[in-house]
Amino acid sequence: MLLLAELIKRPQKFDCLKDPTLLQIESLNVTPFHIIALLLFFLAILHTLSVHRVHTLARNCELREAPKRLGKPRTRSLAVQCLYFLSEVEIVFVFWAIPLFITIACMYGWRVALDYMNTRDYTESLFVAVILALAATRPIIHAAERAIEWCARWLGGSLSAWWFTLLTVGPILGSLITEVGAMTLSALLLSRQFYEYNPNPRLSYATLALLFVNISVGGILTDFASPAVLVLAHAWQWSTADMFLIFGWKAVCGILASNLLYWTIFRKEFARLDTKKRIMTASRILLSNGQTEPAIPSWITAVHILFIAWLVIISHYPAVFIASFLFFIGFHQATRSHQYPIRLIRPMFVGLFLAGLVIHGGLQGWWVVHLLYNLSALGVMGIAILLTGFNDNTAIAYLATLVPGWDAAITYKYAVFTGVIAGGGLTVIANAPNPAGYAILGRHFQGGIKPLQLLFMALIPTLILYAIFFIFGPVR
Repeated sequence: MLLLAELIKRPQKFDCLKDPTLLQIESLNVTPFHIIALLLFFLAILHTLSVHRVHTLARNCELREAPKRLGKPRTRSLAVQCLYFLSEVEIVFVFWAIPLFITIACMYGWRVALDYMNTRDYTESLFVAVILALAATRPIIHAAERAIEWCARWLGGSLSAWWFTLLTVGPILGSLITEVGAMTLSALLLSRQFYEYNPNPRLSYATLALLFVNISVGGILTDFASPAVLVLAHAWQWSTADMFLIFGWKAVCGILASNLLYWTIFRKEFARLDTKKRIMTASRILLSNGQTEPAIPSWITAVHILFIAWLVIISHYPAVFIASFLFFIGFHQATRSHQYPIRLIRPMFVGLFLAGLVIHGGLQGWWVVHLLYNLSALGVMGIAILLTGFNDNTAIAYLATLVPGWDAAITYKYAVFTGVIAGGGLTVIANAPNPAGYAILGRHFQGGIKPLQLLFMALIPTLILYAIFFIFGPVR
């Protein structure tokens, strides 16, 4: 009972149950509850890595149960509907929070279970849902598209120029509009300007991997745009100048190096896609008879940008930014002739995904801190990358601040931070914005995004960043 009571006292943190009387680094006191929570977390990870197989199973069951008849829609049984539901990656961790809640209720009581769920910090989850909906509006997409188009045209205007610009400028913009905003805009524009031309599977996964990795490091040029940065900058008093001079320029070098390498590897495929784009563009012009969408008044775009800036400023005050979003919905309705409909299903799913990570992540600190303790700085950097692939990097970042003696050790602080941000693109659960990109781009992957192929393609840019941070840093 004391373990959960101690955990509930600190709702604003990713708790690791590190009470001096209950959990010592030198002599770890592990209870049955620790083991059950770890097992449920492990099962959630396995479920995440298997969602494409669950989707395939659901599809096969649907085909066997009710073959499609001419002119009639195929009906789905309750079992098939449940399988499709379980194949949605965004609900995985929330789904496995149900047995976790039951476990806490059985071992410590109903009230403790409710208090634990109610006192988690869901600020990031709510912010992601709101910013996803706002960043997908027509004025924002068109404004971002025009800005990136200018850069792409400067590079020649080809499809490969768009690709390179989106994967370079888009992630770096995350240092201003937050990683979540950068992921949303970059993924939406990649969907429109790249994936709609059907690149081969290897290039599709390489692009998604670069997007995830680059977004993870592109938000570290400032001290406010990334959740992991916010945690460590606050704990270790890093300023925006510190972030740029110690980490930011190295991240930019890593982004450029990874993009250039993959562009070189896939240059023949880019040439094929460039030809396909010219043909499809000419066909659209003929079919449209020169008609284009009506222009969006500049003042409407300006209001949208101001709303995003305001939401970024007050992102840690849930009541204020939710109220602000309600005002935005009213403005959206008043200017609906210049808007796309607001779709909240995917943003809410992504918010649920992050909420599930918060619920589970708060109970994993007992083994994460123990694993990091007594390692060399280089070992910490490698282990941080590995752990980030299977847990949200914000959680790992917070847990690292609890390791005794690291407050005054610059090499360890540098190692753990570069490790968690370099590993943020390995899986869909490694970085908070990744589920947003997954939700937007998943439809372009036949049978869904396969986690192992994403992991394989993300290893190269991750290792490039690892090398750059190691060569130009104090880690030895």
